[in-house]
Amino acid sequence: MSVPEALSHLRLPLIGSPLFIVSNPDLVIAQCKAGIVGSFPALNAREAEGEPIELERWLIRINEELDKYNQANPDTPAAPYAVNQIVHRSNGRLERDVEICVKHKVPGWITSLGAQEWVNEAAHSVGGISMHDVINNRFAHKAIEKGADGLIAVAAGAGGHAGALSPFALIQEIREWFDGPLALSGSIATGDAILAAQAMGADFAYSGSAFIATKEANAVESYKSMIVDSGANDIVYSNLFTGVWGNYLKPSIAAAGMDPDNLETSDPSTMDFSSGRTKPKSWKEIWGAGQGIGAVKSVLPAADLVARLSAEYEAAKKRLAAATGMTA
Repeated sequence: MSVPEALSHLRLPLIGSPLFIVSNPDLVIAQCKAGIVGSFPALNAREAEGEPIELERWLIRINEELDKYNQANPDTPAAPYAVNQIVHRSNGRLERDVEICVKHKVPGWITSLGAQEWVNEAAHSVGGISMHDVINNRFAHKAIEKGADGLIAVAAGAGGHAGALSPFALIQEIREWFDGPLALSGSIATGDAILAAQAMGADFAYSGSAFIATKEANAVESYKSMIVDSGANDIVYSNLFTGVWGNYLKPSIAAAGMDPDNLETSDPSTMDFSSGRTKPKSWKEIWGAGQGIGAVKSVLPAADLVARLSAEYEAAKKRLAAATGMTA
């Protein structure tokens, strides 16, 4: 399998997924310093009309802080970061945001909801690596045909917008023909799950929900507490809130006065990223999360979460080696 040099020296084979509203420079910087790829959606950097361009300010801060960290820690440099671009016709900021990412030489590009050759070309123009998230093998083929370097397989159980396929089936079908960088998303909240993703054929695991319950995350305390207090049975799969199927916390839906077990379906054409929002204001406290949140027991600094995942990952390797007679 071909893993880019920039991604071959991570503390863990882990990418922190871009979390709508939640991912911010504080979280991304903490993830990168801890040795995993941190990422955020470009649309999270919001600004009112007439204000300075917030995305540019975020990128300047991230680049400066990581450069400073790397100079002070040459033997253990920070992991690279990535910016997520929503490649959807309603995203009126896309062209501008791509230009800003080119200007600041963003190293990692994650694209969602559409694959476009020109976005991949923009990433490559500054030496960046582009990865597209997909929910099935057909979309995976399209993404590579459009010039993506790698894929993020979003399987059943992932938080937010998620697919419905088993990770075993999705990874197996993609690996029949694709030998490039591949990440797996779906209930990744333990070191054991990271190792399992590799065992299935992925190069990286892709985790988001566990990082909502971190000190740095831009989430209200009640959201973080709900992550800690909930498990897989508290997740509901619906397309009502954005027009795209995804996983959400049942208690947050019930708190909004709806029955989480009897939700209507929505028309995908209602999806709108023109303002950086996908939910009506009345649904602003309906929160996304994946099925792996049962492993999240407390709110921690992101570095402590990565340390916990790393310890579990090493323990899982030793346990598997003992069980199979292989060298860890």
